[in-house]
Amino acid sequence: MTQILGLLTILVVVLGALAFSGSPAIVDALPFELALIGGAAVATLLIGNSPQVAKAAAGGIVKAMTGPKWRREDYSDLLTGLHELMRRSRRGGAVAIEADIEEPATSPVFSNRPRLLGDDTALTMIVTSFRLMALNPGGKAPVEPHMRDAIATAAEGRHRAVSALNTLADTLPALGIVAAVLGIIKTMSAIDQSPAVIGPMIAAALLGTFLGVFLAYGLVGPIAARFGQIVDEEMQYLETIRTLIAAHDAGIAPMTAVELARARLPAHLRPSIEEIDASLSTIESLPARLRGRTA
Repeated sequence: MTQILGLLTILVVVLGALAFSGSPAIVDALPFELALIGGAAVATLLIGNSPQVAKAAAGGIVKAMTGPKWRREDYSDLLTGLHELMRRSRRGGAVAIEADIEEPATSPVFSNRPRLLGDDTALTMIVTSFRLMALNPGGKAPVEPHMRDAIATAAEGRHRAVSALNTLADTLPALGIVAAVLGIIKTMSAIDQSPAVIGPMIAAALLGTFLGVFLAYGLVGPIAARFGQIVDEEMQYLETIRTLIAAHDAGIAPMTAVELARARLPAHLRPSIEEIDASLSTIESLPARLRGRTA
């Protein structure tokens, strides 16, 4: 909401000032200049990046306005869901959670948490880690290296999209100069005209430089910065999974693992211990078939 308010404010202030202080020629040229610079900007984004990165960068503009994916309640669901898996695994071994890990879509642990189930990166990280532990019951499974590699890979892919937006912001002033040069070329072709004709043409040409700088430092640059912050915050979700499963793999009791992971969360994302206890009590009161407990 804050970002949307800021976006509206800068558009009203800057474009409003342009409309009041500029000539009618500038207002008339504005759609053409925006289309020229905007189209060239989209083209440079596509040329310089893979389709996946370009799509993620475009999605980053929306994400910068809507905010991070994971909320406080999502962390509460994650902590309690993994607590259930760890508790059952600790009591009954790998066989106790085999159905949950092999068929997450039919597992109450995951199906009752649709946002977790819908995130391929987080879900894959969880099920693969538990599979590794099940395949190495008597030895040390490479769980910790696997999770660190998974987080690093996810972070690298998402930061490529952030870098693409930053590169686009750096490119926009130059694209604005290109638009201005095109305007000057058009002006020079009418150099024999009166100042009343040439003046508006020069003003329209300089509009390209103005738009390039404004779009770079007033819009795309700040959006890229906010997108980067969101990517870093969303990585905390994967780090929470790593903390929980690594603690479980080290033999730490499920509730202790939950508290270790909970304590590492930022204050605005950290569920209270009372909320966790209440959620766990609710899970314990459910019939075994709804908790995914094996018979």
